[in-house]
Amino acid sequence: MPKEVVGENDDAVNSDLAVGALFNVKGKVVLVTGGGSGIGAMIASGFVQNGCRVYIASRKDISAYAAQLTQKGPGSCVAVSCDVSSYEQQQKLIDTIKQAEGKLHVLVNNSGTNYNAPLGKYAPDMFEKVMQLNTNALFALTQFAAPLLEASSTAQDPGRVINISSVNGLQAPKLDTFAYSASKAAVVMLSKHLAGALGPRHITTNCICPGPFMSRMMRGTVQAAGEDLVAGGTALNRMGLPADIAGACLFLSSQAGAYVTGTEFALDGGSLVARAPDARF
Repeated sequence: MPKEVVGENDDAVNSDLAVGALFNVKGKVVLVTGGGSGIGAMIASGFVQNGCRVYIASRKDISAYAAQLTQKGPGSCVAVSCDVSSYEQQQKLIDTIKQAEGKLHVLVNNSGTNYNAPLGKYAPDMFEKVMQLNTNALFALTQFAAPLLEASSTAQDPGRVINISSVNGLQAPKLDTFAYSASKAAVVMLSKHLAGALGPRHITTNCICPGPFMSRMMRGTVQAAGEDLVAGGTALNRMGLPADIAGACLFLSSQAGAYVTGTEFALDGGSLVARAPDARF
């Protein structure tokens, strides 16, 4: 073991490691696609409640939700109409933020869709539609946003790209959602690839893989199977809460997560590792 050097722990002692400093995101400009409902709405609320100026993008009118978040504060929220699957509308979305803010600190690629049909009846055009929004559009929007993220980033406080995948991208589901699982698995690998490309530009790229959260996409499954059954499929025996997904995004967007890139993690309450209900030690 090397000998102690005088002052070797000075950085640990003198650094501001208080929670308020480590997880502070106040004043950051954030874009959340699909931010008007489900997981996206939870993420947007988390950033607004921590003092960010948040843009939420959706094909539908979500201005009422943006107004709700702004009223709650202390940050603010702006709704922007955008079909994220359209590259032309993506460019307009980024131009809108550039003109209004001149900067972007965090991009959360959350928009997604799903389709379920037996293998022999799975329409090719639906497979393409799911892949287009869940993977292709995510890549394109990241390309468009990268210069704006880079312009406001530093080595100590990099720009952040947070991609929302799914546990179905880590483990094949039992449902016939072939394009969804394929697209979400692609997002995991794409996040790693982007991390290597964007890292030298002081932009981190990470991927969150949620398990069961209450959302429009999940609502039908919960209604059909029952919330207790869905929750029982996790090791923690519950569904995800707004604090769970918001907390993960705040970590990745703050000083606490500034050295994390190229990583994916399951935010699933242990659904990937849950034992059968009758399992015993």
